[in-house]
Amino acid sequence: MMTYASDPASARGRLHAEAASATRDPFQRDRDRIVHSAAFRRLRDKTQVFVAPDGDHFRVRLTHSLEVAQIARTLARALGLNEDLTEACALAHDLGHPPFGHSGEDALQAAMLPYGGFDHNAQTVRVLTRLEHRYPAFDGLNLTWETVEGLAKHNGPVTNPPWALREIDDAWPLDLGSWPGLEAQVAALADDIAYDNHDLDDGLRAGLFAIDDLMTVPLTADCWAAVVARFPNVTEKRRLVPELVREQIGRMTVDLLATTRALIADAAPDSVEDVRAAGRALAAFSPGMSTQEAALKLFLRTRMYRHPTVTRLRDPSQLIVAGLFETFHADPDRLPDRWRATLPEAEPDRARHIADFIAGMTDRYAIREFERIVGPSPLPEGINF
Repeated sequence: MMTYASDPASARGRLHAEAASATRDPFQRDRDRIVHSAAFRRLRDKTQVFVAPDGDHFRVRLTHSLEVAQIARTLARALGLNEDLTEACALAHDLGHPPFGHSGEDALQAAMLPYGGFDHNAQTVRVLTRLEHRYPAFDGLNLTWETVEGLAKHNGPVTNPPWALREIDDAWPLDLGSWPGLEAQVAALADDIAYDNHDLDDGLRAGLFAIDDLMTVPLTADCWAAVVARFPNVTEKRRLVPELVREQIGRMTVDLLATTRALIADAAPDSVEDVRAAGRALAAFSPGMSTQEAALKLFLRTRMYRHPTVTRLRDPSQLIVAGLFETFHADPDRLPDRWRATLPEAEPDRARHIADFIAGMTDRYAIREFERIVGPSPLPEGINF
């Protein structure tokens, strides 16, 4: 590893002291704890883009997280970073997402507005530090400081932390005003690479747009031309889509590595503390690639995320989340026994406890709970779980 990588031998430890493992270093243990957590398993039934996708090949939160981890680990290896810490941050980055993706998050944020709001990034940290219950000696997974810091700050310094981040920061200061280590920075960019390209793939598979439509996106058009030139005898466009995705991921990865190496060379960090003190991101796309990536994101936002096939489920999904919160908040006796037994008496903790329960639900479980305590599901017929 490079000197500016996070060294498990110098890790700042865990909130609750534990004996060292005989077989794994601290960051390897963090990764393994995340993989074995209930929150990670629930990602298989949480929306990525499509609610209850009809096909077996569309991404869900779990497959997305695995794809992010693969890209992140490749980047970490090429840059001489700690691969296990990078992978841990990548695998855990979406654990705080409620059911129904961003639609569910918007509904929960609206319901929680009087109680400090809701943010899925902060909820991820809350899941890992408080809500998982796998160990009798403490709440949460008791991950290392570096993993929790990386998840709290993977998008950069946090100047106005939401209450969930403030809560853990008060108990265990995370230096929220500084940049995280390069492992977390790389994991965040791997997330961008993964969802840009795999959402493109899923959008084509779902028929929301065609390859010809993508020719308005400069990066994709250029990559498509390169693919067609490499395989001139393949006339079926669909056969070339995986190669298009590979080509585009490859170009974004190569650009990120070159730009990041140049930024590191300019900043000349000698330790991970130098990375945190650099005052700027040291992992980044080039300005040109950033512009091209923004154009791809704009295309996906307008042609996929706002497509009627996707948006027709937005209002029903939000009705489910909002209805669950309203009903549980008005009548906590409807909560399951374990959640009712630990319900705080005073606000805002009471509302936050209910939000924790809802945020942990899968899409399927949220629908079942809505039908149990509210009424028939507002989702259109044909959306089966």
